[in-house]
Amino acid sequence: MANTKSAIKRLRSAERRRLHNRVFRGQARTAVKKARGLMAAGNLEEAREAVQAASRALDKAAAKGIIHKNNAARRKSRLVQQLNQAENA
Repeated sequence: MANTKSAIKRLRSAERRRLHNRVFRGQARTAVKKARGLMAAGNLEEAREAVQAASRALDKAAAKGIIHKNNAARRKSRLVQQLNQAENA
């Protein structure tokens, strides 16, 4: 356990940030998972919309500093590649 007043305050603020960040990280993960599921099921029209939603969620998380911008770009790139493969297959 923290000893100093400043360390105790940092614990409190870190917990608040963790809970706030968790929301946006979870939204991005859920959107990506939904898009991948639609691709696997073969619903390509819905999958295209889901990929756009996932892209927005990843961009929002990156803009807030929850994930790194390159991490978001990499995930979006892989998602679009998977969509293109599903459409061409």
